[in-house]
Amino acid sequence: MIQTLKRMIRTGILTERPQPIAPAGSSVAQTQEEILKILGRALCLRQVDAGSCNGCELEIQALNNPYYNIEGAGIKFVASPRHADMLLVTGPVGVNMEEALRRTFEAVPHPRLVVAVGDCGACGGVFGKSYASRGSVADVIPVDCVVQGCPPSPQAILNAIRSAVSSAATDDRLPAG
Repeated sequence: MIQTLKRMIRTGILTERPQPIAPAGSSVAQTQEEILKILGRALCLRQVDAGSCNGCELEIQALNNPYYNIEGAGIKFVASPRHADMLLVTGPVGVNMEEALRRTFEAVPHPRLVVAVGDCGACGGVFGKSYASRGSVADVIPVDCVVQGCPPSPQAILNAIRSAVSSAATDDRLPAG
């Protein structure tokens, strides 16, 4: 036991240093201010996997961890498209998901926003258009914002959400809070 303790003292701490706490002017705080100013309430997201490899889903779920804490920024995920303001769609749209994606889009109340996440959602990725894939999300439903990357970082997804909300507010598609 003594040998182990000596080795621990000699080696020291091997983990990386903790990240500094984000200041009040951070992107999360700015996002919260923008959303509350534009909508006057939380932004509700519905995530739809249209045939992805789940890489983008992992990055989207990282938005819920304590580091990004999007729920603290006034953004939350909902289970029903009827309660959503925005769809986050990942993957190339598979033939078998085309109708389901259209129905989900139609179930979202107006004004509705769509963000295509990842290279597959943006252009069909390595799958493109084929017998099994309809290609990009924009080939099936209208898209407001696209996030490039395979997979895109959580920060890029958050920026795309902010961009879609801001552009919809300037286009007067969203009611002022």
